[in-house]
Amino acid sequence: MRNHHVTITDSPRSFTGRPEFENLGDAIARASRRVPKRRLEPEVTIVVPAKNEAENLRLVLPELPPVHEVLVVDGHSHDDTLQAAHEALPGVRVIQQTRRGKGNALACGFQAASGDVIVMFDADGSADPAEIPRFVDALVGGADFAKGSRFTAGGGSHDITALRAAGNSGLNRLSNTLFSGGFTDLCYGYNAFWRDLVPGLALPPVFDPPGQAMAWGDGFEIETVINCRVAALGLWITEVPSVERKRIHGETNLRTFSDGGRVLRTLVAEWQRVGRQRRTRRFGELLPPEASSAVRGSLTADSGMRGSLTAVVRRGGGLGGRA
Repeated sequence: MRNHHVTITDSPRSFTGRPEFENLGDAIARASRRVPKRRLEPEVTIVVPAKNEAENLRLVLPELPPVHEVLVVDGHSHDDTLQAAHEALPGVRVIQQTRRGKGNALACGFQAASGDVIVMFDADGSADPAEIPRFVDALVGGADFAKGSRFTAGGGSHDITALRAAGNSGLNRLSNTLFSGGFTDLCYGYNAFWRDLVPGLALPPVFDPPGQAMAWGDGFEIETVINCRVAALGLWITEVPSVERKRIHGETNLRTFSDGGRVLRTLVAEWQRVGRQRRTRRFGELLPPEASSAVRGSLTADSGMRGSLTAVVRRGGGLGGRA
């Protein structure tokens, strides 16, 4: 397997002194000056949302492969998450999210990321860092979006219950019916994608609404929102086999029935969103003007959007690519 990752641009320095959060506005401004490129050796940003994950970060961050940057997004933690991140990985960037919820944390991280590729990575130890090259290989091989799956050949889980697996299977079938996709693991959040997709995801603006009010997409529904929007855009998706590990410390925030209901509501809401766009826009206009020509070239323009929006989903460990 090729390792399409590069070392951190700045040499790591030992951590000394009082840690501080990086200013989010400044981080976004700097990132906007770095135009993402689709290349054989992309710069990779790992985005790690973390709330009260100090114990886990001390173990997880040192396991990460050397990449362009690691960006921890703090969720207004009450423990020493900030200190732990800096101590565990010299050179790490730490910002603080603007509102509450995992979705807002990821959106803040996406906006502040300066790499060509963004990897979504949980702080609890459930994601295996050794799998990151597989995701990057899938993108370099031609995919727009690399979707982790515990239920494709080579994947697995040491954490999921039989009830959650059954619910996930049912939600997969509904999602694939609504969006003409082929997901095997809709509810898994270990994913990677080219940064030039961010405008097309149309996530809630990170600075609006201000304060602690949550917008649609700010919560755990974010992963389903992203998957639905990538599928609705008709992008090339490669499923990457992934083995989910158990959380190292602390209790999971997942609740089988309430979270399943939230995913179901998200699927319905996203399908209604697609319907509204079908009535008001041409397919080629789904992406904002700032989206790259590479993304636009991967879309199938259909005058009036009369057909179904079909995502091409391919299986296999990082072997995706256009035929």
